Amino acid sequence: MKTLIIVIHPDIEKSVINKRWMDELKKYPEKYTVHSLYEVYPDEKIDVAREQELMESYDKIIFQFPFYWFSSPPLLKKWFDEVLLYGWAYGSKSGYRLGGKKMSLAVSAGIDEEGYSVAGKYKYTMNEFFRPYELTFDYIKADYKEPFVYYGIENDPPDEWIERSVPMYLEYLDGL
Repeated sequence: MKTLIIVIHPDIEKSVINKRWMDELKKYPEKYTVHSLYEVYPDEKIDVAREQELMESYDKIIFQFPFYWFSSPPLLKKWFDEVLLYGWAYGSKSGYRLGGKKMSLAVSAGIDEEGYSVAGKYKYTMNEFFRPYELTFDYIKADYKEPFVYYGIENDPPDEWIERSVPMYLEYLDGL
């Protein structure tokens, strides 16, 4: 079964790592479907029925985005609000259409992993920052999986550092 990768990056052409991941995933259309929200909805007018139909077509769904301001780009929140509706994603007899689907996050983070700790720069672990996503996926009865996080992007990393992330990401996806 193919994996749906929903990419949420407001300027993918200027991205260093999310664009590289996206380009790599597109090489394997038999395994991955890449769906870039900011490219599909530059006006942020989401086609809810289309998104729901797309989500129903996959058993594994990954939300890929850069981590900034301790969250995701704003279009993901809007997408959650508009797509994960009562009676479809949760509640009522016909709800929970995403129940049992494996869902997770693939995130590029600015500083090194040590910065996301109780003793680190931001005082919280990345998993603590991800709790709203975990709760959202639990609420809709999806099967939340441990996220993939690649740290240290803000320090102008060398190409080798970026390339090292690609097989790690693919291995993560294939292991879901």
